[in-house]
Amino acid sequence: MDARLEQLLAPHHDRVRRHGPEKANEEILRETRERLARYADRPLDEVEQRLEELEREWDLERSLQVSAAVGSLVGLALGATGNRKWLLVPGVVAGLLLQYGLTGWCPPVWVLRLLRYRTRGEIEAERLALRVRRGDFRGMDEAHSASSEGPGWG
Repeated sequence: MDARLEQLLAPHHDRVRRHGPEKANEEILRETRERLARYADRPLDEVEQRLEELEREWDLERSLQVSAAVGSLVGLALGATGNRKWLLVPGVVAGLLLQYGLTGWCPPVWVLRLLRYRTRGEIEAERLALRVRRGDFRGMDEAHSASSEGPGWG
């Protein structure tokens, strides 16, 4: 399972991991591995509970979007009711979002990674591993997953 997890979380497939702080990336991967190892022997109802937790976990992208919206609205409100210099805040926020959209990195992403926010892909990788553990894919045509059309895990 470790090699499959590594493949799903490979830095060349994820701009946030590629541009994020290496120590935070390693810690997030280590924490994910440890959680998956803990759930390897747990009863299926605990696995189900963890899957439900993952449904509610905010990913880095959502956190960045909400933070940007709040920052923009606060800047607009302060600029409209007080000092017009506050109108620079929404401009800076828009610039940071543009940078993130183009490169997959901006300074707030660095901070969110240090706070252990995971990307949607990292959360989905854990969810997939837990679904495999739960047995969601038993009975599927194994010949297909080993073919060149499959995810390359065969």
